Amino acid sequence: MAKKSKKSAVRKKKSRTAKQSKRHSIPKKKHPAKKKMLISVQLTDPASNPAQSHHHNPYEVVLHNFELAAKKIGLNEELAMLIRTPDRELRVELPVMMDDGKLHSLIGYRVQHNNARGPYKGGIRYHQEVDLDEVRALASLMTWKTAVADIPFGGAKGGVTIDPTKLSQGELERLTRAFTSKIDLIIGPSEDIPAPDVNTNAQTMAWMMDEYSKSHGYSPAVVTGKPIELGGSLGREEATGRGVCIALREAARSYRFDLKKITVAIQGFGNVGSHTARILEQELGVKVVAISDVKGGIYNPRGIRYADAAAQLKNTGSIVGLKGGVKLTNEELLELKCDVLIPAALGNQLRADNAQRVQAKLIVEAANGPTTYEADEIFNSKKIPVIPDIYANAGGVTVSYFEWVQNVQRFRWEYQRVQNELEKIMTPAFLAVHRTSEFHKVPLRIGAFILAVERVATAAKLRGI
Repeated sequence: MAKKSKKSAVRKKKSRTAKQSKRHSIPKKKHPAKKKMLISVQLTDPASNPAQSHHHNPYEVVLHNFELAAKKIGLNEELAMLIRTPDRELRVELPVMMDDGKLHSLIGYRVQHNNARGPYKGGIRYHQEVDLDEVRALASLMTWKTAVADIPFGGAKGGVTIDPTKLSQGELERLTRAFTSKIDLIIGPSEDIPAPDVNTNAQTMAWMMDEYSKSHGYSPAVVTGKPIELGGSLGREEATGRGVCIALREAARSYRFDLKKITVAIQGFGNVGSHTARILEQELGVKVVAISDVKGGIYNPRGIRYADAAAQLKNTGSIVGLKGGVKLTNEELLELKCDVLIPAALGNQLRADNAQRVQAKLIVEAANGPTTYEADEIFNSKKIPVIPDIYANAGGVTVSYFEWVQNVQRFRWEYQRVQNELEKIMTPAFLAVHRTSEFHKVPLRIGAFILAVERVATAAKLRGI
């Protein structure tokens, strides 16, 4: 029996090794039926999206960039290990009663990465592809993002493995309350402050705040991204998109792009992509020539009016079919000839298999982790600057910080003040990232990581942890 057991263990080990090797290499094209479980499936129909056969472990991508930054600045290995390792990882089981009377058991996660610079901060996402590695990666990114923006938070992230489009409003509320009660002991206004993320919104945060307040008294500062009526901040909904626009404006100054003459393609027309398109057109006079959503995209070299796209989306549920435009896939949008490409959907969109075909002169990452490190190397060799996500989409967490401050002070800021304060954070942050990358002679992403890692390491040493 011992020999048989040993052989069985060897076979299992070989099987795991083979799977890991397959996952971390760039596999050959697969039949569409085998692609449906990969994260990028949500952007287009599997049959039209080769991205799904080039999935990367998101946590390893973040660690890769961290290691490059730590090595560049000669960070002590013990300190590097301390600040790159998550402080806490919580996995919870969520029993949720469905409308049909059946009890479903769902899995949720909350990863608290680092709080050297302040309370943990990060969103909650509901998505069928949520797993521990994804949540780890996003929690880590939040640590570096808050450090780049130089706001007094650490990094965290949470999620539930569920397709929320299949749930009723009542089921979503019961799920949210169950999740909140399970993570109640590790969140709080001075501990860990969740916010909306993929497939969650202000209503989700209202339920979370209410559930937490049942045990702790009225606590609006426990979450951000709430409805205005419950202590939310003016300007929070558009904050990430507005931050992306500030990032593009500042990059245009450094790389000498004329905003009035450039063309922009935006992958994703959700909260971030739509606000980015609106602000670029209406406030900066930028021509947006391509946009997309989960069903596909539209290209119009003469420009796409935000009002027309928003009306099309509202009336039909998709921007596909907008008059005057040519239909294209999300993959085709990434490879369009344009001046600026803004990936504003899910991660893992710019990879080794398509980076060579990207024709944009500048990339601004509105999404979290849209570019793999192989693609980064290709863009670097082609001299295409990439404004990294940990800076470019930091507008959301920055205005979340403003909301938290307002909740703690019990005082609401005017909309214009929120905009002004966001400018004060995002503008110098770009200059700091740009100067750091030039000083160390590294791409902007590694420059941003160096800046963030130095700030977190300094805080950790000062606190003696």
